[in-house]
Amino acid sequence: MPSTFSYQWDTPKYKGKTSFNTGIFIDGKFLDGSSGTTIDVINPTNGKVITSISEAVEKDVDLAVAAAQKAFDTVWGLKTPGAKRAELLWSLAQAMERHKEELAAIEALDNGKTYDWALGTDVSFSIDVIKYFAGWADKVTGQTIETDERKLAYTRHEPIGVVGQIIPWNFPLLMWSWKIGPALATGNTIVLKPSEFTPLTAIRMCEILKEAGIPDGVVNLVTGYGHTVGAAISSHMKIEKVAFTGSTLVGRKIMEAASKSNLKTVTLELGGKSPNIIFDDADLDQAVNWAAHGIFWNHGQACCAGSRIFVQEAIYDEFLKRFTQKAREIRVGDPFDNDTDQGPQVSQIQYDRIMGYIESGKQQGATVAIGGDRKGSEGYFINPTIFTDATPDMKIVQEEIFGPVGVVIKFKTQEEVVKQANDTSYGLAAAVFSQNINRAIETAHQLQAGTAWINCINQLHAQVPFGGYKQSGIGRELGEYALSNYTNVKAVHINLQHRI
Repeated sequence: MPSTFSYQWDTPKYKGKTSFNTGIFIDGKFLDGSSGTTIDVINPTNGKVITSISEAVEKDVDLAVAAAQKAFDTVWGLKTPGAKRAELLWSLAQAMERHKEELAAIEALDNGKTYDWALGTDVSFSIDVIKYFAGWADKVTGQTIETDERKLAYTRHEPIGVVGQIIPWNFPLLMWSWKIGPALATGNTIVLKPSEFTPLTAIRMCEILKEAGIPDGVVNLVTGYGHTVGAAISSHMKIEKVAFTGSTLVGRKIMEAASKSNLKTVTLELGGKSPNIIFDDADLDQAVNWAAHGIFWNHGQACCAGSRIFVQEAIYDEFLKRFTQKAREIRVGDPFDNDTDQGPQVSQIQYDRIMGYIESGKQQGATVAIGGDRKGSEGYFINPTIFTDATPDMKIVQEEIFGPVGVVIKFKTQEEVVKQANDTSYGLAAAVFSQNINRAIETAHQLQAGTAWINCINQLHAQVPFGGYKQSGIGRELGEYALSNYTNVKAVHINLQHRI
């Protein structure tokens, strides 16, 4: 039988405990993976093992798909009316509310984000997302279409069936909710793979799903590596749709696997190199505060991070002075300490990647205005870093760093900055700061990005779609738009005159 993970916190931020099974979760039961092997989950604050979880392999994906198909055919899908699905999703949100402090503590322990952010943003937003899609479950309707008097034609939006979902390590519970919410609301069953770096909240949610009354087999969890479990989901002949959030490189592999197998539907929410444009008439204090939030939120580990900060020349020097001071005030430390603003990066791999980009910026001639080094001697802590004097060809300007590293770039005109902002293979998000609302809107409309924020940044809501242009993805998460990812549209023609 799989082992049990137990942990007790006695910190300034949270005092409590958790205990849950660490197996894979198939058909409502925790199991050991078929190979009998495990994966170590590492604490990013000190590099030590938190616990070990069962490792799933391809055979376990087959078992999970079979369980999901059985549940779809017997207890979910077209067998459960939308109103009942709504009731169960609402029950799930209420169960998450009951466990929200515990979930936040697990998220902070596993991922390294501060407990306050995990509780106030990630867990709260996750609950909001489940509530939002609960409201949609009985409102997914088709159309009656007029043709002529001899015929009645209408459309139905039917669930796809078994869907595969692969979520990342930067927002483990939040991305879980973004995927689970619309898929369950529309009647699908799920085989989900969390990141092997941060699987603990997804595992804990399996018991909370049962507590909420979600039938066995509707949601199945396979914890494993991308090259085995992720690849098996992407190429499985009985999974008709796959949704992925992560890097553009992996997104390409998933599309390739989907096309080579059963041509499954694919939605992708991928990387970004988002521009943050600050015009000379912006409220400077607010622009500085938002710019810091834009790049340092979640330790820079956000696909929509405002990592390219364009500042108009008249205010460039003053902005840089205030912005570096703001970065200097960010307190890096233990996620459960009272005085911590930023915790560690998620893993040794990510730490090394970020430090590699920082070294690249230095070698290519950019100036480090602040930071550029690690914090402390253990764990994966990196000080907030700001580069200046960067040129468009530098890796730190063109490539996604996914860490607390921003580049401040001077510009002269609106036309110039729009051209620079769009000079990237990504198109996930962008921000514009100006008190001239006409100029702000005009600029936002010219930017090639799926989301454009004006006088704010990194603001997300369950009701508002999120997704990218270009190599930042396909399809949209959140809002009514997300529902279309999980339904097939069927046209029904009824002959009323009983003759040709």
